[in-house]
Amino acid sequence: MHPMLDQAIGQKAMLSFVGTELPADFCKTLQRRHIGGVTLFRHNNLSNPAQVHELTTALQHAAAESGQPPLLIAVDQEGGQLIAIDGGTTHFPGNMALGATGSPDLAYATGYALGSELAAMGINVNYAPCCDVNINPRNPVIGIRSFGEDPAMVARLSAAMARGMQAAGVAATAKHFPGHGDTESDTHEGVVAVPHSRDQLRAVELPPFAAAIEAGVRLVMTAHVALPAFDEANLPATLSRCVLHGLLREELGFDGIIISDAMDMGAIAQGQGVVIDAIAAFHAGIDLLLLKADDELFAAIHAGLLQAVERRLLVAEEVQSSAARVLALKRWIAEHQQPPMEIVGCAEHQAIAQEIARRSVTLVRDEAKLLPLRLAPESRVAVIVPRPTDLTPADTSSYVECSLAQAARRYHSAVDEYLVASNPTASEIDGLREQIGSYDLAIVGTINALHQPGQVALMSMLRELGLPTVGVALRMPYDLLAFPTVPTYVCTYTILGPSMEALAATLWGQAPFCGKLPVTIPGLYALGHGLSL
Repeated sequence: MHPMLDQAIGQKAMLSFVGTELPADFCKTLQRRHIGGVTLFRHNNLSNPAQVHELTTALQHAAAESGQPPLLIAVDQEGGQLIAIDGGTTHFPGNMALGATGSPDLAYATGYALGSELAAMGINVNYAPCCDVNINPRNPVIGIRSFGEDPAMVARLSAAMARGMQAAGVAATAKHFPGHGDTESDTHEGVVAVPHSRDQLRAVELPPFAAAIEAGVRLVMTAHVALPAFDEANLPATLSRCVLHGLLREELGFDGIIISDAMDMGAIAQGQGVVIDAIAAFHAGIDLLLLKADDELFAAIHAGLLQAVERRLLVAEEVQSSAARVLALKRWIAEHQQPPMEIVGCAEHQAIAQEIARRSVTLVRDEAKLLPLRLAPESRVAVIVPRPTDLTPADTSSYVECSLAQAARRYHSAVDEYLVASNPTASEIDGLREQIGSYDLAIVGTINALHQPGQVALMSMLRELGLPTVGVALRMPYDLLAFPTVPTYVCTYTILGPSMEALAATLWGQAPFCGKLPVTIPGLYALGHGLSL
């Protein structure tokens, strides 16, 4: 086998490893063969900006010593519920909060700020923005990672964020092609089909990707979803030449890097089967394969791909052209200067996050006329919130402490916090009933209540007590479907600190409600609904 072809196949792999420092075994991998780059994950590799900077510096140094081009180094720094690097980075409220503002300018500013912070730490690829159009209230994996349900708005904000990120020198990734927004299953668990017609796909799922491509997005990440309208074999898009070559390359005109979603997800064969799926993915048009931390598996995939070329299951010229696209991306990245570390979490970026938070908080209804709150000094307020948990593998909520009670104390001193399970048990609710009766007001956060019957039971208990209650959807606004009769309800789209501060300010009348629903609440509220006081 020609050495250049061996190197070309290596350039098509995005590897991962376990450790906050560069492992010796990974250095040996770099010495043995070329690779495209690495994906760093919060639970495996990342603790704070300084540590990330040290790690990326070590990675690039090891690649240079091995005679390789610079590495692509990627993370999932979406904002909202998925934050790969914390410990001093700016907490941007996330895509659906941006959707509630409707502002392309804020989306661009977010992209630029995210890109600047990542570039300062040595990250040069961000797996963002999500271009998925979330039109299914029961979507288990996208939800607030989407800008909303209006394809035109999602297209505007996706393109703006991608432009901003790339203006900062970090390659943006439009995901999850061809669209994961109308599913009720998670591709982490198995293959999901989107059974829409071609016309519907072109009207709903595809416009945000077309806009991101028009904006010059450098990468598109595939979803492991099947499109029967384009591929009768019902292959996941990652393995479908009809979808990747026919639809993405030829119809949408994308000439950048196509990267797979993680190949260790349930929708892809595991064990030795992943070698076959890797060959299928490369034949379909994948440029970069996102692999887990398993050097033996990578070696098996690498050997399998070499054999596939030798046996003409893969076209050598296509493999080399694909690797050339990866190397071209690396040259584009090298054209940009690395910002100083002081930009991470800087005041300017904090101000952007705060403005998004302020403009996104949405008052859906206030039939009880509770707002703005005007409480006597001796009035007691109970803030009840579920403990944040990771609801999907693409989630870092468990690392967050909800600061709603702390924010409320800026406006009223007699505030007590009650943390409950994400799905409270009957005994937990009964215990809370005994403690809550002496309060004058409850502010109750809900998180994905459609899937958490305990939250519904808790809210019913408060209604039985006759306790004035402000409900707050802290994540997906579809919680309103579980609480159609709670008279006062607000949406924040995130539990992150800037939005909790903005929520408290609006509840106490120190700031206006500006947000508009970026999704329809079926049977209750239309897209764009939002009250002001």
